[in-house]
This record gives sequence, structure tokens and C-alpha cells, in this order.
Amino acid sequence: MFDWLIVGAGFAGSVLAERIASQRGESVLLVDRRPHIGGNAYDCYDDAGILIHRYGPHIFHTNGQQIVDYLSQFTEWRPYEHRVLAQVDGKLLPIPINLDTINKLYGLDLTSEELERFFAERRETVDEIKTSEDVVVCTVGRELYEKFFRGYTRKQWGVDPSELNKSVTARIPTRTNRDDRYFTDSFQAMPLHGYTRMFERMVKHPKIKIMLQTDFREIRDQIRFNRLIYTGPVDEFFDWQYGKLPYRSLRFEHRTLNQEQFQPVATVNYPQTEDYTRITEYKHLTGQTAAKTSLTYEHPTDVGDPYYPVPRAENEALYKRYEALAAAREDVWFVGRLATYRYYNMDQVVGQALATFKRIQESLPAAGERAREAAE
Repeated sequence: MFDWLIVGAGFAGSVLAERIASQRGESVLLVDRRPHIGGNAYDCYDDAGILIHRYGPHIFHTNGQQIVDYLSQFTEWRPYEHRVLAQVDGKLLPIPINLDTINKLYGLDLTSEELERFFAERRETVDEIKTSEDVVVCTVGRELYEKFFRGYTRKQWGVDPSELNKSVTARIPTRTNRDDRYFTDSFQAMPLHGYTRMFERMVKHPKIKIMLQTDFREIRDQIRFNRLIYTGPVDEFFDWQYGKLPYRSLRFEHRTLNQEQFQPVATVNYPQTEDYTRITEYKHLTGQTAAKTSLTYEHPTDVGDPYYPVPRAENEALYKRYEALAAAREDVWFVGRLATYRYYNMDQVVGQALATFKRIQESLPAAGERAREAAE
């Protein structure tokens, strides 16, 4: 008999398992379909001794000090600021678009003030910004949209940016200075010994039992538990009652090359050419030195594990129907990307899990308190 059954051993499930076990002293059964903990952030050493991310690059960045403080209980950090280049017109150019991007692309020598005028002359007027295409063309114009955004977005999502919610491209800023960092958060770092080691420390508690390669749907009637936290796909929980929620998936092609370095930065995007979207070289992330280097090529697909909720109006409407079902289940806590059909960064998932634990604390007495109340 467990106090809690938690489905999914990624960030949401692992954080809540740790909090419940360490702060409430209650027993937790943490289950996951995969043969490992850590969810999509899982990393491991390949045959070349390079620490790679099995499910593509995960770069930690946040402005939330509370989140940094919490995770720092389980890991030390290696400072790292992510930089991305895009291969456009045969050149490797900084992305997000900045002053160097434009000067190198067009052979110019603009200042920041001149670049702002450059953008202003090319912007298109959009009465109401609704789509991902609208966001870009009203910021930098159609030519740069075609070169940097349209092809990449169509590969990534399988539809044209004009059919996607504005949130997709709104995540990517445009700069008039030379800041070539992909993120500008106050805290940017990688777990010193990897994400998996951090997760191992997080869930190492006598009150936490872990079952891997375990499908919740197959054990839900065999395991005795008091309360449930669910971080899997919300439509699956309700047996796809209203139909399946659309997700984009990824196929990862991992390669090791017999050379020290392949590309000048960790990630290079391919918005114009190739069927893959980007290549990541992990030694940039880990700081490792080795005679060989390991890469991951990302191929977006509609088949496979659910990674990205597809942000379209009809999908949001379908999710709202599942959200209503979830809200009616007072005995289940739905947490994380898949359970709430939202794209969250890692720090946002940690924040959501910590906020959920706070609500649990406020609404439910711990097992020890219940026992005392019963005795009285």
C-alpha cells in the first residue's frame, strides 16, 4: 500500500516524489514506461565516453532562484551559455537574429541604430498578430522570415507557420546588438555530472520505490495507493474519449565521429536545407575533451513518443474538453507538459511541480498528521 502513485519519472514526477517523501514522510511508487528515470532529460555516456542526451539537447536556463536553489540540492553546476548558428545561404549565422547576423548575411557594417531602421523598412503591418508568421514578418520582414523561420518551422511542426499559434516564434527574440546567446536568463548552466545523476540523487529516498518499464494502464488496478499524480498524456488517461491530442515527435540519429570537433557551437540549425532541423555536438555542453566527438541529428515526425503539443486553435479546443475531465477528478493531480498539453521549459516544469506540492501541503494533512488526528 502506497500513499502516492506517481506516473512518470521526468522532472514533474521526480520533483513531486522527492518533496512528498522528504517533506511529508509518505511512501511513493514512481513508475515510468521507459527503462530509465529522467524523462526526456535523460543523459548517458556513449561508447566514445561522451555524455550525450538520448532525446536531444536539454539546456538548463532560468530566472527563478527558487528553482536553482531546489535543484542545487542534487547537483553542482557547470556554467554554460548556449549559442546556436543557422546555416543560411551557405553561411553559418547567429540565431536569434542579431547585428552580426545581418552584417554577415548581407556584407554590411550596420550599427545597432542602423539595424533598427533596417528592420523598420522591412516590417509588414499586421492588424492582429495571430500566427507564427505574423510574429516574424511584423518584426523583421518577409525575406528574413523566409530565410530563417519558414523552412525550419515547417520541418519542425509539419505545417506552415501561418497555421501555428503565435507562441511558437514569439519565443525567439530579435536583437539589434551583438549578443549571440540563445538565452538571456540570469542562470545558465548544465548539471556538472549530467541530468541522470541529478535525478538519481533526487529520488534516492527510502520512501520512494521506482518501477521502470512499467505501463500505468497495466498496473493501475493491481497497485494499492491512496492518491495519484499523473504526468503522462492527459488524453490517454481518459482512454482518448474525445480523440487523440496531436503531438509532434522526433527521431534522433546519434553519430560518433573520429575527430575532435565537428562544428563551432553546440547546435547548428538548418532552416533551408536537409531533412533534419539541427545537429547538436555534446562536447560543447559538457566541456569534455576526447579524440572523438558525438552528435545528434533531429528529424521531426508525427510518429513516436509525444514531445511537442501542436499549438493550433482546434487542438486547444480539444484539450479544453480533457481539461474539464481532469478538473472533475479531485483524486488525481495532473502535472507537466503532457498532462496539461503545454510546452514548458525544464525550469517551468520544476516550478509547476513545486507549486503543485505547495497546494498539496495546503489541502492535505500528511500521513503522520492524519494518524494523530485519528488517534485523537
